[in-house]
Amino acid sequence: MKLILITLLILTGMNTISIFNFEKNVDIQDWNIVDDVVMGGKSNGSFTLNNEGHGVFSGVISLKNNGGFSSVRYQFETLDISDKTFVYIKLKGDGKQYQFRIKDEKNAYFSYIFPFQTTGDWEEITIPLNKMYASFRGRTLNIPNFSENQLEEIVFLIGNKKAEDFELQIDSIYLK
Repeated sequence: MKLILITLLILTGMNTISIFNFEKNVDIQDWNIVDDVVMGGKSNGSFTLNNEGHGVFSGVISLKNNGGFSSVRYQFETLDISDKTFVYIKLKGDGKQYQFRIKDEKNAYFSYIFPFQTTGDWEEITIPLNKMYASFRGRTLNIPNFSENQLEEIVFLIGNKKAEDFELQIDSIYLK
């Protein structure tokens, strides 16, 4: 199925950039968990590859010690995205809300954020880059929405201000 999709994209002339395509035996060692434990919290997330070849971000959110979030981050060599306007993510959530975050420079102190609701079914989330707003530690910054020409980091984060289990399966992430 993935080969058919890639072939169709090539044949139809769509100019896409793949950020990550999950499949069996793909190396996920560059995907790193950052939980609220960095601030004394007790949440616990993990990132694994399941038998079907999907990335699985799962765990437990705890509100103890002022905690309440878990994230999985992927940093990569600078991608030129000057002619791209959307991020597409094929995923299966658990009916909960998540955030997709990006950084144009991995060392930037803030991220650009787009919240999305999952349905519990496989779906493709479409994220307009210019609708991603700047935020730092949960506060929206008074700067323009994303308009940069490069990417160096993506993040999936859950932090719904309640204690809960979560699971997000990811199939592919690309830009067009």
